[in-house]
Amino acid sequence: MDVDGEVERLLAEFRAQADPVRAESEKRYLKSDFTHIGVPVPALRKVALSAVKARPTRDELVALAERLWDVTDQGRPVHEARMAAIVVLVKRAALLEPPDLALGERLIRDSSGWVYVDYLAEKIVGGLVVRYPDLGTVLDAWVSDPYMWIRRTAMLALLAGVRAGTPDLDRIDRFGDALIGEKEFFIRKALGWVLRELSKKDPEWVAAWVEPRVDVMSGVTLREAVRRLPPEDAKRITDRKKR
Repeated sequence: MDVDGEVERLLAEFRAQADPVRAESEKRYLKSDFTHIGVPVPALRKVALSAVKARPTRDELVALAERLWDVTDQGRPVHEARMAAIVVLVKRAALLEPPDLALGERLIRDSSGWVYVDYLAEKIVGGLVVRYPDLGTVLDAWVSDPYMWIRRTAMLALLAGVRAGTPDLDRIDRFGDALIGEKEFFIRKALGWVLRELSKKDPEWVAAWVEPRVDVMSGVTLREAVRRLPPEDAKRITDRKKR
């Protein structure tokens, strides 16, 4: 693969579909300081996926993602290029190996919003942890990291195991207790999101975990946690919160 050539081709295709009105709207919605071209998500995905249709090697994939991520316009990162980096990594995530967790961390630490972090957290970091369980010890450190988006990643990475039917209940329990007192909205939401997804398969565990903690749990977390519980459990738990 000619990595630099592919990056230039993708950028040219993105610019050919530029929509300045969409770009400004997207910047406002994401509260972004990046350059936005204004490419709709389905079109962006289609263009990005064309770069890895021929199944690159692991080294080519990593190089492509890093090159896209580092694209700038007048010193500002380009939103569509960063999203394309995530799209190609997610599509060929099976090529990634344990050392590539460092790449995931680098991209997350260089992010400042959920639109980038959430895919990286579940599909890249979480996917690697599911395939290589020993990497879970990295999440143990991340859950207390000073950077909020790394803490969110530690929690959201557990979604991969939940969705695969192999939930890491020990870490959900420990991380939940570590993060339950967080004031950051995005952390509170992440905890509730993991509990909600787990409740689809194991509502008894979620109800038993949530109920004794309702007094210290934020409303955001609680609303997500009980959303998919049986109605009688959800009502009992939320009534306790009201009292």
